[in-house]
Amino acid sequence: MTALQKLQEKIEQWKKDHEALKSQNADLKSQLADVGEAQKDKESLLIEVEAKRTQCQTLEATVVTLRQELEEKDVEIEKIILQVESLLA
Repeated sequence: MTALQKLQEKIEQWKKDHEALKSQNADLKSQLADVGEAQKDKESLLIEVEAKRTQCQTLEATVVTLRQELEEKDVEIEKIILQVESLLA
């Protein structure tokens, strides 16, 4: 094999390697773009979760308030029942 043939083979191999690197680079750029989109989706979901958490806390506070009011009304009803029973007796 002559020096020229060896050089041509090396050049051909370099061309193949270059094309492979270009393909890998394109794949990596695509993966990087996907990661960026996933990060945006994650941030959006975190904001949504925080909003839901705040809403849940508000609803829990409302439930506590309503339970207290219900207990107070139960006590009032019991008092009224006792008053009616004493009036009927």
